[in-house]
Amino acid sequence: MKYLVTGAAGFIGFHTAARLLERGDEVIGLDNINSYYDPSLKEARLAQLTDRKGFTFHRLDLANRNAIALLFDTERPKRVIHLAAQAGVRYGRENPDAYIDSNIVGPQSILEGCRSTKVEHLVFASSSSVYGANTAMPFSIHDNVDHPLSLYAATKKANELVAHSYAHLYGLPVTGLRFFTVYGPWGRPDMALFLFTKKILASEPIDVFNNGHHARDFTYIDDIVEGVVRIADRVAQPNPKWTGDEPDPGTSSAPYRLYNIGNNNPVELMHFIACIEKALGREAKKNFLPLQPGDVPATFADIDDLVADVGYRPSTSIEDGIAKFVDWYRSYYR
Repeated sequence: MKYLVTGAAGFIGFHTAARLLERGDEVIGLDNINSYYDPSLKEARLAQLTDRKGFTFHRLDLANRNAIALLFDTERPKRVIHLAAQAGVRYGRENPDAYIDSNIVGPQSILEGCRSTKVEHLVFASSSSVYGANTAMPFSIHDNVDHPLSLYAATKKANELVAHSYAHLYGLPVTGLRFFTVYGPWGRPDMALFLFTKKILASEPIDVFNNGHHARDFTYIDDIVEGVVRIADRVAQPNPKWTGDEPDPGTSSAPYRLYNIGNNNPVELMHFIACIEKALGREAKKNFLPLQPGDVPATFADIDDLVADVGYRPSTSIEDGIAKFVDWYRSYYR
């Protein structure tokens, strides 16, 4: 199968591309390798892919509609996994334009490319952040998500809505995946695990927001990728039982589906930190701070639909996942 993977130099995109190549698929990687975080890490990820059989790479910006259209017309991928985005909840307050360009204009270019070349299945990354002000736990794809608390969350919700319209208008099979706090080797330097590990090793204090009362459904990268690949193989279909009288947000009369991919097991932030301390053999100096604008106190994924439809449930424990990250970190940064 010929796949286009956007964000191929990013954390999830790199691991997804590697998994597809391992099973013999052809992968066209796309990334603009921007400077939101250290580009050398992105280049290092990319270097792990470029020598593999079946991989080609295009350095392009998603907002460049003409270039993206030409890429689709030339490469003709059968399926697309769209993972590129401007990430980060707090950064949206500083640079909102980056989110509009990457997370609104960019996905539109991908949708148009899929429509014009009749792609078999588009799988795209949404986020647990779309649940916003919702407090009913666990978060379900069948709940309405109309109160985002960050610009990032709002753009991800917009992605879901526009993708649904393409599924309805053009019959394009589309599946959106709401990821829950992904972590692991080759992870993003702006994420808590990376930041905490770096600062603890440097004997610097770590910022503990919400005074440590956060809980997150941390999901190990291999579990995320397994879910992505299984869902990519299962082309979205209309739900014959869907009705406008009682509209189900998670399915549709169009070929459109949503899934949560989370560990289904929220972890308290203080336990998360304790696991890092154990893996490093050092105690963290903690700087306790209030809840930040755009953050939510807790996340918890309802994955019943994922289990029912693709027979998969993430299983990596937080202790094992953090230990694997620390091993990678020590090796990579020597």
